[in-house]
Amino acid sequence: MLGQCRKPSGWLGRFILWSMNRGHSRLTDWGLEHVRIGPRDTILDVGCGGGRTVQKLAALAAAGRVYGVDFSEASVAMARGTNRESIAQGRVTIQQATVSQLPFGDAMFDLVTAVETHYYWPDLPADVREVKRVMKRGGTFLLIAEAYRGFKKGKYDHVFEQWAARTGWKFAQLTPAEHQDLLQQAGYADVQVFEDAAKGWICVTGHA
Repeated sequence: MLGQCRKPSGWLGRFILWSMNRGHSRLTDWGLEHVRIGPRDTILDVGCGGGRTVQKLAALAAAGRVYGVDFSEASVAMARGTNRESIAQGRVTIQQATVSQLPFGDAMFDLVTAVETHYYWPDLPADVREVKRVMKRGGTFLLIAEAYRGFKKGKYDHVFEQWAARTGWKFAQLTPAEHQDLLQQAGYADVQVFEDAAKGWICVTGHA
C-alpha cells in the first residue's frame, strides 16, 4: 500500500489517488493558510498526485498560472482529469517529471508547494535545492505533511522504517527541527515550522 502512495499505478493506484484527493484536502487548506497567494501568481505543485491541490491553487490564483508535476503516469492522468476545465482555459498545465530534474527555467515560480510527497524524494537535500532553483527571488516554498518523526509519539515511525528496510527505498522521516535544518542548509531564508499537534500536521515555509 505504501508503494502505491509513493507511485500510484493501475486500478489500486487510481483508488489511492481518489482517496488522497479527499483525505488530504483539509490538511492542504490548513497548510495554505500559512502563505500568501496573489491572484496573478505563477505556482508549481510538486508531486501533484490526483490534482486536488492544483485545483485549489488555480482557484486562489484566478488570474495566474498553475503547474503540476508528478513522476507517476497514473497521477498525471488523474490530475489532468481533475483540472480539465482549467487546462482547457490555459491556466493549468500538468506534466510527468521528477523533482530531481524539474522541466522549468530558473526563477519561474512565486510559490512551490509539496503536499505529502517529500518523504519519497530520491535525494531530499539536492531536490529541495532544485525546487529553489525554479523559484523567483523572494518566492515561497511550502512543504505540507501529516507524518513526521515523533508524530503522535512515534505512532508510525516503525511502520515507515520497516517499509523502507523491506523495499530498499529511501524514506525521509524527519523531526520538525530536521525539516527546518533541511531548508536552511539548502539556502532558504526565513524558514518557519508550523504544527497542529492535535492532528499531527506539519508545514514548513522558506523563501528563495
